[in-house]
Amino acid sequence: MSLFSEDDRPKPKSVHEIGQDLSTLSLEEIDERIAALRAEIERLTEARAGKSASRAAADAFFRRPA
Repeated sequence: MSLFSEDDRPKPKSVHEIGQDLSTLSLEEIDERIAALRAEIERLTEARAGKSASRAAADAFFRRPA
């Protein structure tokens, strides 16, 4: 049994939070966030493509002839 519950553990700080005030950030910090968000978009795009391919394969396998 753990001394601390899962909820009490410190959570890693995210690089960017949607809707966050950007007025206090430097140009370099904004550039870092843009790069991180672009990488995340790419990761999501790849995950979506993989799921789409899996779904298409399943649809083709389970499709009944008319």
